Amino acid sequence: MSTVTEPEVKDPYFQALFAERIGGAQYGKSTEIYKFEKIKRAKRKALETHPDRQLLDFGIGENDAMADEGVRKVMEREINQPENRGYADNGVIQYKQAAARFMKRHFDVELDPVTQINHCIGSKPAYAMLPACFINPGDVTMMTVPGYPVAGTHTRYYGGEVYRLPLLAENNFLPDLDSVPDDIFRRTKMLVLNYPNSPTGRLATPEFFEKVVALAKEKEFIVVHDAAHILLTFDGTPTSFLQTPGAMDVGIEVHSMSKGYDMIGWRMGFVAGHPRIVSAFADVKDNSDSGQFIATQKAAAAALDDDSIPARINAKYRRRMEKLVSVLKECGFDCEMPGGTYFLYTPSPTGTEGGQRFDKAEDATRFLIEQLGVVTVPWDDAGAYLRFSVTYVAETEADEDALMAETKRRLSEAKFTR
Repeated sequence: MSTVTEPEVKDPYFQALFAERIGGAQYGKSTEIYKFEKIKRAKRKALETHPDRQLLDFGIGENDAMADEGVRKVMEREINQPENRGYADNGVIQYKQAAARFMKRHFDVELDPVTQINHCIGSKPAYAMLPACFINPGDVTMMTVPGYPVAGTHTRYYGGEVYRLPLLAENNFLPDLDSVPDDIFRRTKMLVLNYPNSPTGRLATPEFFEKVVALAKEKEFIVVHDAAHILLTFDGTPTSFLQTPGAMDVGIEVHSMSKGYDMIGWRMGFVAGHPRIVSAFADVKDNSDSGQFIATQKAAAAALDDDSIPARINAKYRRRMEKLVSVLKECGFDCEMPGGTYFLYTPSPTGTEGGQRFDKAEDATRFLIEQLGVVTVPWDDAGAYLRFSVTYVAETEADEDALMAETKRRLSEAKFTR
């Protein structure tokens, strides 16, 4: 019996041309599966195995509602204005002025809209561009883990290194800056922070920010503060890093329209702080994009001037978070109300009374999805934790309560151990 030999698949001639920063000649050949792809596969398996069971999805990391109707009406009007048709480059003054008013009202931070604010097409591109302003081969960016990886990815693209600062419960999920070796400080150009922190939900204290400012001046690095969740602060009033005495001398803060304004997908944010850093960012940006659509900027400016929008969004996610914390505690999880964000970060169960064992959070996530139809996101970067999000789709409070009741029923049956 003859066997059929599969024809050898040859690499394209340009396989050896891929840059080392994305894998070089091995690009596209990795068998490693991205965490979120594993979650997608587990969800597909759960749906195939239990087609009649609803997936309770606490893994969604984006707002579940459309932007405010008033903002959408401004957008509708502005897209028909001829003056908005052209390139925006580094932004229109209306948006920068609205951002300056926002910072003054909420944080009593005075900013020159011309020199200390620049728009970005969402905060993600800002973290991609900032390393281009500072990082040379061998330089270091200090970043907290778990955290948003984009600034670190681009630091490596430029030949730099990332120094990971674990966020641990024993340090109240603040980085232990006292443990950083002197050699790392000597090579550090940037420290990237994020509070309210995603995914831990913890807040930074004024004393911590003061320490960061003093350390930045002593060791001579800049600070980039990711304030994407700042309007989703639940414990006290929102705090900007730029409120800290001396912060304007050492860094910038990056704001997003997504979380606090339901403007997911609109791709709007702004960078604010030291004028020289903002200028450097603007120069790199000018060679990277031609600015967000002007109508979008004007609609976003209208959103920034309407404080009732983030107040409503905050109230909704606070309400949902309180319900989720209550349910999870009743089901044996070790959790408490976070200081902010729409994420709840809780230690992963170690197993179930029925004999299941979870060596890491990823194992628990797969069990939750496949066996219970409950979707979470695993974090194993600094201990085994699960991240629940309250951005699930629920039209009414009654729908929220029904989802919570079903969540409680399923999780209670599992009898988790910790």
